[in-house]
Amino acid sequence: MALGVASQQLDLLDPVSRFCGDALPANSIFVFLHEHRDRLFPDSLFTDLFAKVGRRSVPPSVVAAVMVLQRLEGLSDREAVDRFMFDARWRFAAGVGGWDGAGRVGFAHTVLVDMRERLRRSQQPDRIFEVALDAARTAGLLGRRRVLDSTPLYDAVATMDTITLIRSAIRGLLRVAGPDLAASLRAVLSAGDDYTSSAKPVVDWDDQSAREALIDSQARDGHGLLAALDGRDDLPEPVIQATQLLATVLGQDLEAGADGVLRIARKVAPDRVISTVDPQARHGHKTSHRGFDGYKGHIAVDPDAEIITATAVTAGNVGDAEPAADLITDLTEDTQPAEDTAAVYGDAAYGAGEILDHLHTHGIDAKTKVQPPNAPAGKFTKDRFDIDLRRQQVTCPGGVTIPIRPVKGHDRNAGRADFAAACTTCPLRAQCTDSKTGRSITIGHHEARLTAARTRQQDPAWQADYRATRPKVERKLAHLMRRRHGGRRARMRGRHRIAADFTLLAGAVNLARLATLGVHHTTGRGWALNPA
Repeated sequence: MALGVASQQLDLLDPVSRFCGDALPANSIFVFLHEHRDRLFPDSLFTDLFAKVGRRSVPPSVVAAVMVLQRLEGLSDREAVDRFMFDARWRFAAGVGGWDGAGRVGFAHTVLVDMRERLRRSQQPDRIFEVALDAARTAGLLGRRRVLDSTPLYDAVATMDTITLIRSAIRGLLRVAGPDLAASLRAVLSAGDDYTSSAKPVVDWDDQSAREALIDSQARDGHGLLAALDGRDDLPEPVIQATQLLATVLGQDLEAGADGVLRIARKVAPDRVISTVDPQARHGHKTSHRGFDGYKGHIAVDPDAEIITATAVTAGNVGDAEPAADLITDLTEDTQPAEDTAAVYGDAAYGAGEILDHLHTHGIDAKTKVQPPNAPAGKFTKDRFDIDLRRQQVTCPGGVTIPIRPVKGHDRNAGRADFAAACTTCPLRAQCTDSKTGRSITIGHHEARLTAARTRQQDPAWQADYRATRPKVERKLAHLMRRRHGGRRARMRGRHRIAADFTLLAGAVNLARLATLGVHHTTGRGWALNPA
């Protein structure tokens, strides 16, 4: 398919253009796209996605405008195309005008599917987000402060129980195997299940022995398939992937009892696959009391302009601090001299020692909260002990000083102070520890950074700045999640596709923010705030 090009000859007398131009507010996203669509998304921006010859595509500048509005309003592909065809505001934003002449342009919903896939496979998959960010940067909206946070993204599939996982993995392997291989694999099945139906086997689920027999037979079928494929180096890639998935689901939920029967393990694997339809989704916890299934969306926000500067998507069980360094690369890789010191804000999830060290290395002011130390049953917390890293010693509340000794297998900067015998006769023992071996204080690799951060965040000025800045990211997350379809609930499967869709959503929200702020482009000034 060859690149389609939008017409640049707008009909000034077109009734849709005249009506929307008069009725819509100047800071509307529809007006913003109408005035700047060709500059934001020129058809030439998408040249690499299309062949040089062939049937002309729908102009990608039009499709990009529809994709932006679709993400803002949380619509399915069919709903978005329907809105484009019959909503005058959408036609005005896309620059196609009314329904006469050239305005009759329309397209099938599969055009949106195709465009997303072309973008995902390209060398620049997030170009719509990058265009909006470049406009904000050129207009001088981006400073050197960032606020980080994450939010759950619920997966688009059902979480499977152990039996369904095993059967689905076996069915998936048999499905991708060719006819000859599938026939040889079916020969090793012994459970009496042909695995042609996605429904659970008929069994008395109230009978524990019947459930255990079913689990054991299904698991042995799975292990039989793995044994039949073991050592073969002529397997196609889909079969290899299906085999790996089957091995994973068999290993994560089952354990053999003393009688040799395979049963469901009374534990949860730390990286448990929860669905064979979306094997990258995971159990996650936003808080200790609230869990979810799926992914996490991470963002960095400029708190002054309220522009999203970076996004990332991880599995639901990944900690918030893991993608933090990638969210602030625009600060850490900026080699231009700046008058203002860069600063990064975040809640206690970003107060890990590794993050503090990373920020310090790049000269960035750490405004991330650090959790205060805690101890069970109201005992003395770690901050009640005087830790002298220069002298490598720790003094307890009772005045006893113990040297810090290195711990084998750990970093040389880490160690531990064991008070042991000193606790035996200590009058403060009941307030300090219940351990028979006495109190121990562990010194981490980043102990100095964490201690300094805890001290610093007691400063009233630090707290005031944090309270005034940190909540702005919550409002931006609310903008992203306000539509359930494509917001809180993922519209597709697989981390890479969800990440691309999440970034597109962030780009759409940024464009709406630019419209609200009154950003305009002029020939002489480029992108700039519209003077009041």
